[in-house]
Amino acid sequence: VGRLDGKVIVLSTGAQGIGRAAAIAFAKEGAHVTATDINGEKLKELDGHPGIKTKVVDVTKKDQVEALAKEFDHLDVLFNVAGFVHHGSILDCEEADWDFTMNVNVRSMYLMSRAFLPKMLAKKSGNIINMASVASSIKGVVNRCVNSTSKAAVIGLTKSIATNFLEQGIRCNCVCPGTVDTLSLRGRIQAQPSPEQALKDFIARQKTGRMCTAKEVAHLCVYLASDESAYVTGTEHIVDGGWRL
Repeated sequence: VGRLDGKVIVLSTGAQGIGRAAAIAFAKEGAHVTATDINGEKLKELDGHPGIKTKVVDVTKKDQVEALAKEFDHLDVLFNVAGFVHHGSILDCEEADWDFTMNVNVRSMYLMSRAFLPKMLAKKSGNIINMASVASSIKGVVNRCVNSTSKAAVIGLTKSIATNFLEQGIRCNCVCPGTVDTLSLRGRIQAQPSPEQALKDFIARQKTGRMCTAKEVAHLCVYLASDESAYVTGTEHIVDGGWRL
């Protein structure tokens, strides 16, 4: 029997990075996972994994989110992972950058939570996990203006849901990673004027001498999705190798 045996889980951004690692980890522990993403081709790589179904969904689109929710009679765990990292200070952040980041990082979680929460309330049982970041209200980070603002909002949303629905059997927590070595990060590094120096800078700020892996974040997510964390809600779960210290 797995730690998540029989649990029905929906997650976003399942095609790569933390979302993909979490989908695989959840399924290995016995969960029935639906992994969504906008990248259909990349998402197909999960089709061969037992316990995982895939579906192309843009979680910033209300109609697509509501259509997805209608496919489920009940849901045990919702894992909101979708996110985008903008590089720059407030002076580098145009209105379009601000709106895009907030739409992906915050509004998507608002839409998904609103769509699935009523199903959880009907069962008086449910668990929402949101992807935040140490770059938020936890730690000020250079050139992470709108990203940090959006992730601080995710922490606030998490605490709001946890507080409002605590007595109805709903838990809500957020995961706050530091620097995670993913394809997304590697893409941002390559976009810098000097990718080699950018990589050195990322590693230099890691007090452990290395970056976090997506699998390490997924291990924390399994705990939060399981009944082992039944008394845990409304909290930020930091996995940053001491970066914030």
